[in-house]
Formats: sequence, C-alpha cells, structure tokens
Amino acid sequence: MLEKVLTEEELKIAPSSFDVIGDIGVIKIPDELKKKEKKIGEQLLKFKNIKTVLVKEGKVRNEFRVRKYKFLAGERKKETLHPEYGCRYKLNLEKVYFSPRLGSERERIWGQVKNDEKILVMFAGIGPYPIQIAKNKDVIIYAIEINPKAVKYFKENVKLNKVTDKIKIFEGDVREIVPKLKMKFDRIIMPLPKEAETFLGLAKLVSKRNTIIHLYIFANSKKEAIKKIDEKVKILNCVECGTYSKEISRYCVDFEFK
Repeated sequence: MLEKVLTEEELKIAPSSFDVIGDIGVIKIPDELKKKEKKIGEQLLKFKNIKTVLVKEGKVRNEFRVRKYKFLAGERKKETLHPEYGCRYKLNLEKVYFSPRLGSERERIWGQVKNDEKILVMFAGIGPYPIQIAKNKDVIIYAIEINPKAVKYFKENVKLNKVTDKIKIFEGDVREIVPKLKMKFDRIIMPLPKEAETFLGLAKLVSKRNTIIHLYIFANSKKEAIKKIDEKVKILNCVECGTYSKEISRYCVDFEFK
C-alpha cells in the first residue's frame, strides 16, 4: 500500500508494521517521513475495521506508562473498544497503558490457572489480565492499579465482561496496599516490565508455599531476565513475549520462591 505514496528510497525506512487497538490503527513514523505521514495514515484506513489512525509521539512517560498520540486520519478520537479472546476492553490510548501485543501472553497465563485459585494482579491497568482469567476460571482476584483513569476504565470493563463478583479492585500504590491485604495468594501476576523485580519483596509478603509468580522484565536475554531476580527461587519457565528495542525484549519469568 505504501508503494502508492512513497518513493523507493522512502520505502526502505518506512514502517513495516502497526498495532490495531479496537478500531484504531497506531503507527510509528520516522522523522524523515513526517511530511508524508497524512498519506501513510490514509493508506491504513483501507484496512478492514480501522476507522482512526494515530501516530505515536515521544516516549512512554511517568509512572502511568502513558504516551501522546497525534491524529492522522479517519474519525477524530482516542477512545475505543478492543476485543481479545472473548473479552472487550474500553480504553483511551492517551490516558492508560495497554498493549494488544500481549494478548497471546495473557492467554498463556489464564491457561495455567486452576479453579478456586486466589490471585493477585499488581499494576493491573484497565484489567486485561484479571478479566481474562475471571472470564474463563472460577477464581477470586485482587487487582491493584495506581492510575485513577485506568481504574475508571477497569471498573467499566469488569461490568462490561460480567465478572464483577470475581474481581476486587484497589486504587493506589502497591507498596501501600499489598502490606494491608490479609490474604496469601496462589498466583501473583506482575505485568510491569520496567523494574517490577524491585517489588518482589511485596510479592513474597503475600505468598505461601508453591505460590506461582509471573514476573515481567525487560532484558537482552533469558539469562539476564532470570539473573535480575535477586531472590532464591525455583524457575518454572521463561518466555519471550515482545520486544522493546532491537536489543531488549520483554520476558515473563514464571517461578516459585524457595
């Protein structure tokens, strides 16, 4: 499609992929092609189900992991409804963090969950991990999120997916909330790749024997990801589940404390 609007030289640096979140196409465009970004956006509108095209602006910022997006083409909006494995998630791309690329990883996690588990999800965002699990398993889930706007969408999504009786939502800092939880969990999910390992002391506080931890880490190899865990643990698995840059990937390390 881009052959219609770019030269041969421009095609060499053109983006080769983009994300689809609900009916919004999200693309990153190099500075050298900024003059043609509108034409690129118009080409993306030709894909089925894409009604809006946004371009990523700057880096992910602050503790809420949000970023700016610029409108390129289609309907002028940043809120959408994203379908994923039988669930639906309402979100505004500029107000909350959400990665559609983790869909298969979320499926991998809920596939391991057994009925009657008590589960803690730290850094829960708009709720994709807890909602996906609750939709498919008979469980009790405690979920913590610090971004008030993400919590708002999380509560809407719980109702939208009809799992209100299985999920208890806490708004605030995990460092303040976890020590107050009077419960030990069978499984703890920590989907915060940057420095999540620094919160392992909290996870240990509410773990029991054989509690399974799913810790997400940015690293340049599986070996480095595992090495970042400064605790005595039994490694169950280490899965690469996305890229951050050419050198760094996102890994999920599944383990138990010894």
